[in-house]
Amino acid sequence: MSWAGRAWAYCDAMRVLAGLDGALLDPEAPLLRADDLAATRGDGVFETVLVVDGKPRELGPHLDRLARSAAMLDLPAPDPSAWERCVKAVISAWRGGREMALKLVYTRGPEFGDGTPTAYGMGLPIGAGALRARVEGVSALTLERGFAPEHAGRSPWLLLGAKTLSYAVNMAALRYAERQGADEVVFLASDGSVLEGPTSTVVVANGRTLRTPPPSIGILPGTTQGALFRAAERAGWTTKVERLRPDDIRGADGLFLVSSVRKVTFVHTLDGTPLPNLEPRRALHAELSDLYESEYRT
Repeated sequence: MSWAGRAWAYCDAMRVLAGLDGALLDPEAPLLRADDLAATRGDGVFETVLVVDGKPRELGPHLDRLARSAAMLDLPAPDPSAWERCVKAVISAWRGGREMALKLVYTRGPEFGDGTPTAYGMGLPIGAGALRARVEGVSALTLERGFAPEHAGRSPWLLLGAKTLSYAVNMAALRYAERQGADEVVFLASDGSVLEGPTSTVVVANGRTLRTPPPSIGILPGTTQGALFRAAERAGWTTKVERLRPDDIRGADGLFLVSSVRKVTFVHTLDGTPLPNLEPRRALHAELSDLYESEYRT
């Protein structure tokens, strides 16, 4: 029996899983065929949307990025209205608290199927580690990612800048960091350019200026970073999208890893060395976190 393209949903006290028509499914029901290319090759794309008090944050930019990633993988263009229906179904069924991480998954489907993609949305609670990082900050290592910025334009098969399901390297980097006593990673290109975290966007602050690396060097355009920059600009900050070097992140007034689930997280230790002026960094983190939240206040 093929599950490709089928609209299904699953929910219990802390999880909700929905397909593109919003139908609900028994929690014990199978969801993927064994030969689905998501499982056998990581051949698909995904997005993670933060939902707070029943309202998804940056849903439009997330769906735009899902479509961009799908195009890079030659997947059929996602139907925005179907995904919006899926999102609504998950949110309506959620009973797990004020916040939820909503993962949207879109795969090439079964290897020997009819070519219909597999698609679903899954609501999950926010992990304790992410909640702790929002408050306490993180330590990070800089690690080489293994490509040069110019590869983004000349080697499209590398899928640089696509949010694919092939996150094995990202997870391996985080496990390596953990073995070295760090929480997080800042990836560097082979020429030393600052890229991104395994699941986050890099932002630095100097005075009243925020800077982040450009997607053109082979990284994801950040949805949460975009919201933070909009709010900062309204408050009189200057924002810049430009290349950063390791000295830029070490010498900044503040170094932040920004993502949907962890929001604005500050880095207090880099490559084993505590960054100076911890209390001003904490104050800056509080200010930027408040600016980010201001995007969603009514």
